[in-house]
Amino acid sequence: MARWRELYEAATLRDDVDFDTVSSVPVEPLYGPAGAVDPDLGVPGEYPFTRGIYSSGYRGRLWTMRQFAGFGSPAQTNRRYKSLLEGGGTGLSVAFDMPTLMGLDSDDPHSLGEVGRCGVAVDSLADMEILFDGIDMAAITTSLTISGPAPMLFAFYVAAAEKQGAEVAKLDGTCQTDILKEYIAQKEWLFPPEPHLRLTADMMRYCVESVPRYKPLSISGYHIREAGSTAVQELAFTLASGFAHVELGERHGLDVDDFAPGLSFFFNSHIDFFEEIAKFRAARKIWARWLRDRYGAAKERSLKLKFHTQTAGVSLTAQQPYNNVVRTTTEALAAVLGGTQSLHTNSLDEVLALPSDESAEIALRTQQVIGYETGVGNVADPLGGSWYVEDLTSKTEAAAEDYLATIDAMGEGSMLEGMLKGIEDGYFQGEMADAAFSYQQLLEEGKKVIVGVNRFTQSVQPAPEVLIIGPEIEERQTKALAEVRADRDAHAAEDAIRALKDAAADDSVNTIPVMIEAAKAYVTLGEMTQALRDVWGRYTEPPQF
Repeated sequence: MARWRELYEAATLRDDVDFDTVSSVPVEPLYGPAGAVDPDLGVPGEYPFTRGIYSSGYRGRLWTMRQFAGFGSPAQTNRRYKSLLEGGGTGLSVAFDMPTLMGLDSDDPHSLGEVGRCGVAVDSLADMEILFDGIDMAAITTSLTISGPAPMLFAFYVAAAEKQGAEVAKLDGTCQTDILKEYIAQKEWLFPPEPHLRLTADMMRYCVESVPRYKPLSISGYHIREAGSTAVQELAFTLASGFAHVELGERHGLDVDDFAPGLSFFFNSHIDFFEEIAKFRAARKIWARWLRDRYGAAKERSLKLKFHTQTAGVSLTAQQPYNNVVRTTTEALAAVLGGTQSLHTNSLDEVLALPSDESAEIALRTQQVIGYETGVGNVADPLGGSWYVEDLTSKTEAAAEDYLATIDAMGEGSMLEGMLKGIEDGYFQGEMADAAFSYQQLLEEGKKVIVGVNRFTQSVQPAPEVLIIGPEIEERQTKALAEVRADRDAHAAEDAIRALKDAAADDSVNTIPVMIEAAKAYVTLGEMTQALRDVWGRYTEPPQF
């Protein structure tokens, strides 16, 4: 406790609020036993980080309020970003449309009817320039929420920042890049697993060497939970993916202490309040222990699990949609009490359409009310020591470790091989399907309740107005794409595509700088994807019954 006190007093604290209660009762920054501290619990900012990775908790700084946003054209989304930032948002997270997520250009026949529908369409560097027009990319942290074509979108991002005059080495943010969860849950892959993992390793190396503040990989459990997993499965499969990526980095000659601090995580905050808090606390413990004991990480920064949280989209209901504000608030509060580093709150209408301006504002205000009015950030880990929370944390940790042992055994001592085998054998999909089926049975039997769906169904709530993305967006986007192709230097674009194919065929070449040069030549996303497919081929998922 004395050591914690020294760290806390050396920390820079927020000066925009006081830390007393509303009634001006002084509040201590940390509460715990007066005598010896339980080593399994520790103190905030110290191993095993059960109580958080920072000694000052949110007294040092609040979590980043990073709203996930994107729709229609880059110009439309740019206006939404400026509105969110002007309204007090402190970070951006780019939502891409389905064609972009699948590495397709807007004029591809497979993109018909989907352009701009579930996110923003980004076909080339020209779109990325419009997306961040008037937004200082060096002054804001941005998450690129995309995995399959993540390296290509990262290349657009770096090239756009350079055109703004930003110093690339100082860029800060995150690129999702987690392809393993795509095979498990979201199904948005482009190539077979091995070349996808090579691209991930290339991203890790490039960021270590050239953009040290940027996190090239956000290991994602969110989509695993949205696909029907339990909290324990989300935790275990996500951490297993994290350990697999540690082994991936080491196989490509990187030192764990050079790249592990740049790994981040992305979790779901579901509706079971205390279970989610326990999940986040258990995640920090397991990550720290494995990094230290199994992978030999020596730097404290490598042991600290940093994570972004999004409230559970799958928990929202089309019935009585205004109830979703309550659900999102509860889930956001669980994420904060669990110690998240950044947070996205879903909008009430997301089960019906992309968020309207009004619902997006309510979602952001939800975070701000929690951060500035409730006082939950005045104390580091305010639920630490709760008999219920500590017991649930221990049980969650033990159950996750059982799954990790199974995956490790499948890989014969390698978590990376275990993940690949589990994907190929359908292990993860089967576990999640069983969990989803069991939950559905409980709902149908009425033993689990969703208010407004299987109980308390009478309502006077009107349907909210929803955002409509019309076909004119697709028409304008395809026209703009044609203009990009007509205006660029055709020979430079052809040379860049040829160079990318050559790089893909040579494992000794880092593909990321080659992609950045292709981006500057205004090679499109679809053209880059096709160039790589020409070398690596496609992937077909093994059928599961």
